[in-house]
Order: sequence, then structure tokens, then C-alpha cells
Amino acid sequence: MKAVELRELSIDEVKEKLSEMEEEMFNLRFQAKMGQLSNPVRMRIVKRDIARIKTIINEHSREQATSAQ
Repeated sequence: MKAVELRELSIDEVKEKLSEMEEEMFNLRFQAKMGQLSNPVRMRIVKRDIARIKTIINEHSREQATSAQ
């Protein structure tokens, strides 16, 4: 998922997307440990998406903090 697409979503939708990605990462790790992972590159993609989402959430919280001052 691209950062531009994430910035268009509301903060609640972004947080929901984060929980979905974390759940998918858990499932991928589980599959990897069991030796049933069909696409190991997917783990890297999901990990980067999680980092991207956390960055957007952090940017949003910083914007709110500066606007409050």
C-alpha cells in the first residue's frame, strides 16, 4: 500500500489497517515456522507496510500536537 493512499484515509481507518497488517504478519510468521510459507517476500512487504502505517500515524499525532500549541 502506498503512503499517498494511506494519507487519504481517516486516522481510524489507518489504525484499522495497522491491526489487519499486524494480524497478517503474525499469520505469515506462523506459516514460516511451520514451513508452509508459499511467498517469503510477502513478509518483507507486510513489514514495510506496517512501518509505513506507523509513520503516518506518528505524523498525524505530531500535526495535532503542533496545532494544539
